Amino acid sequence: MSAATDARVSGFAFVDDPLDRADLLRGDAEALRRLWPQARVLCLDAEGRARADAQGQPMPRTGAQAGAGPEGAIFLGLDGEQAWFAQAGDAADAETPGVDLRQAGATWPAREAGVFALARALLHWQSRTRFCGVCGGGVRFERAGYLGRCTQCHAEHYPRVDPAVIAAVSDGRRLLLGRKAEWPARRYSLIAGFVEPGETLEQTVAREVMEETGVRVRRSRYLASQPWPFPGALMLGFEALAEPDPPRLEDELEDVRWFEREQVGAALERGGEDAPLRLPPRLSIARALVERWYRHGPMPA
Repeated sequence: MSAATDARVSGFAFVDDPLDRADLLRGDAEALRRLWPQARVLCLDAEGRARADAQGQPMPRTGAQAGAGPEGAIFLGLDGEQAWFAQAGDAADAETPGVDLRQAGATWPAREAGVFALARALLHWQSRTRFCGVCGGGVRFERAGYLGRCTQCHAEHYPRVDPAVIAAVSDGRRLLLGRKAEWPARRYSLIAGFVEPGETLEQTVAREVMEETGVRVRRSRYLASQPWPFPGALMLGFEALAEPDPPRLEDELEDVRWFEREQVGAALERGGEDAPLRLPPRLSIARALVERWYRHGPMPA
């Protein structure tokens, strides 16, 4: 764990037991061909679902079972001496149902869930990078799927990651939570938003909280991060101390309010669809930040 990561923020998906990305192998076509027959190949369909067994657990093919070769597949990295690849295709049939990434993040082993997250993000990027944004020419993928090159002007295109902040905002006593209209009933979460050009992460926290709730942030502190491949964000988790302003509704949220510590504790303990307050799922950094706030209190004044 990074020294810059708060050890009290943990338990969320897609951050543990990562592959060796083995960057030097991406340009070595012969080495990738040698690894291919025994490699594990995660196949994702157009909706981003992966093949799974009857219990919903991962069921990757070997390269030999997938056929052909690594050309057209994305090299994800190494697990010891074994390579992992991803490719687009049919993830499900009558006997092997497809599993989406949220389900996998909650039920798969950490290594396989992290591989799925990486595969989902890269395949989504490729599916939306068919044409060059400079000249409109077609894009050809190189370096085992990590580089898109325009076939006309030769401009290079790289996988997109969108940084976003998410913050446990407290006035020293209460926690600020909001909800969107499309969420399940009584589901509330932390305030979050994307980083804009020319601003620091701390400035993003203050701006997003003000824009979405009208609450003034006094200061904030980074705690931890989580890749969030829905489809390609990096969630940067913060805690923040704010003025006890009455929240106001803006366009993005259906409701926003301050919750007392007792209300948050009851939600953490009870959970379930019939709970008066429903919190984010356990696979998310949002849930980990809420749990940290409840157990360890707000940042010092």
